[in-house]
Amino acid sequence: MTLKIPAPRLLPMTIATLTALLAVKSVVFLEAALTEGRKPGGGMVTIAKAAGPEREAEHVKPPPAPPPEQKPAECPPQISDSEKSVLLDLRQRRQQLDALGESLTARESLLAAAEQKIAARVTELQSLQRRLEALDAAQKQKEDAGWQGLVKMYEAMKPRDAAAIFNDLALPVLLPVLDRMKDAKAAAVLSAMTPEKARDVTAELVQMRMGHDPPAADKPSRS
Repeated sequence: MTLKIPAPRLLPMTIATLTALLAVKSVVFLEAALTEGRKPGGGMVTIAKAAGPEREAEHVKPPPAPPPEQKPAECPPQISDSEKSVLLDLRQRRQQLDALGESLTARESLLAAAEQKIAARVTELQSLQRRLEALDAAQKQKEDAGWQGLVKMYEAMKPRDAAAIFNDLALPVLLPVLDRMKDAKAAAVLSAMTPEKARDVTAELVQMRMGHDPPAADKPSRS
């Protein structure tokens, strides 16, 4: 038969040990207090000493924070000779392009000014052309009125009398008169003229009415 040994109880033993230590410390503290109490101001010194570290701790300023680390200044990248050559070439080309742009702008300004002058000149010439056309039309109208007066005069004459005059007239004068006369009146006058003169006048009238220029002035419209 084996004997069972009960397990020691640790908690009561721990409590007893702590109680003994507390009693010893209390005795030591009491003796120290009595000894200090006999000295003048001893208790205050002890209390001051006890409280001193706390007050000193309150008045002690925390050490200043270290300054932020400053990054070293970055050095500019080194440019090689080939890169310098390329940059210089690009700068020169940029200057050339700027100069070319300025030259083109100046040329455009000159062209614009020239176009304005040409447009003004064209307008002036068109106005002059209209004036000349109006003067030419007025002149033709005046000439036609003069020819019509002669035509009426010869139409009122007897064909034989008119033929005697027409035989001696030059073609530049005779053709416009005959061309403006009525066909019946012109045929009667031609039949009374000499055959050679009548033949020449007829050939010239045909050429004139086919579109060729008459020997004299341009033929006005036939009435």
